[in-house]
Amino acid sequence: MDTLLPIAMVVLTLGGILMGYRVAFVLAGSAAIFILVSHLPLAFFNLIVSRIYANVLSNWLLVAIPMFIFMGLILERSGVAERALKGAQRALGGTAAGMGLSVLVIGVLLAASSGIVGASVVLLALLALPRLQEAGYDNATAAGLVASSGTLAILLPPSVMLIVLGDQLQTPVPDMFSGAIGASLVLVLLYGLYVVIKVRRLPRLPRGPGGAFLTGALRLLVDVAPLLLLVVSVLGSIVGGLATPTEASGLGAFGAVLVTVLYGRFSPGVILDAARDTVQVTAMVAAVMIGATCFSAVFKGIGGDALITGGLGAFGHAPWTVLLVVMAVIFVLGFFLDWLEITLILMPIFGPVIAGLDFGNGLTGPVALVWFGVLVAVNLQTSFLTPPFGFSLFYLRGVAGHRLHTPEIYRGVLPFIGLQLLALGLFAAFPQLIIGLL
Repeated sequence: MDTLLPIAMVVLTLGGILMGYRVAFVLAGSAAIFILVSHLPLAFFNLIVSRIYANVLSNWLLVAIPMFIFMGLILERSGVAERALKGAQRALGGTAAGMGLSVLVIGVLLAASSGIVGASVVLLALLALPRLQEAGYDNATAAGLVASSGTLAILLPPSVMLIVLGDQLQTPVPDMFSGAIGASLVLVLLYGLYVVIKVRRLPRLPRGPGGAFLTGALRLLVDVAPLLLLVVSVLGSIVGGLATPTEASGLGAFGAVLVTVLYGRFSPGVILDAARDTVQVTAMVAAVMIGATCFSAVFKGIGGDALITGGLGAFGHAPWTVLLVVMAVIFVLGFFLDWLEITLILMPIFGPVIAGLDFGNGLTGPVALVWFGVLVAVNLQTSFLTPPFGFSLFYLRGVAGHRLHTPEIYRGVLPFIGLQLLALGLFAAFPQLIIGLL
């Protein structure tokens, strides 16, 4: 019976999610049902209420989530991010590989300034996809580059996913940001090498008239400099310990508004639209977090954590074996579930297990959790690219229209998924790539 109840709870929850019901309601509803059918007393509802208040409603760290969402929406709705991308495209020239690398670099800039995958993928698809195709890129390669570059927004700080992961694993968010910076740079390097090798035989692009490169470079500096300054200010204040993530998020939101004023894109309509969408997204995240808190409390109460620990023990107690199994579970679930659902359901269970293992090389306790958290973040990033429910694939297909077909998108992202798995192996084998900046 102790084994049956946790399994039944997992099956009911996953079934409800896959059937299309609201995730927050499925999680909370499953918790309520299994309080009633298990040996847990009805007073357990009181415990859940106190946990919701302590973990979600009074958690000041989570204030950073709406602030960073607002910052990204302001930059996207006002056209500031689009202006930066167009400025980079005007400066493009030379080789087809150079164009691909420029798209990748601008993808990084959009990721670091907005942190919103949908906005990054849509902007890159609208503005960069036609130029890549004109440069001779096949549809699959162009689709893979655009989708993977846009998906960096979920990993590069200030990433909402890193804030949630840090909260669930009880690790400092600045440490998560520092670790993710190194991981992101390695991913960008792998993407860049793949692009250079893939398109090395394409002909050079026609050059503009004399001085065009210098003019384009100066215009690019004008278009990108304020955005880059905003990113450096926000991330630098967090990583440097000058501000908490919550304080830096307020700085970022205020700075985004100032940038729109500087570019002459400020209007009350832009602010109101961004504020309204911020409330909607934040409410969705908060609802899922409340539901996940209910689910986690009841799941542990009916013996779910012991079941998970025993299941991992069936594969052996070697730390690396446990890590491999956890990563495999997260990767497979990424085909069907969103990163937020996976994080809120699994991290409270897997986190204590990983914290109690010794991986050597100083990977114990809090340091191990930061390393593990970034590994999970890289793993979850693939969920945006893996068919059939990868959100980046939906965004790209929706905006590409007749330019791309679904099979081409699927073929194009496969090499980049492989590169992410390769990076995951590198981060596991060489932890200093993550913890070296701590």
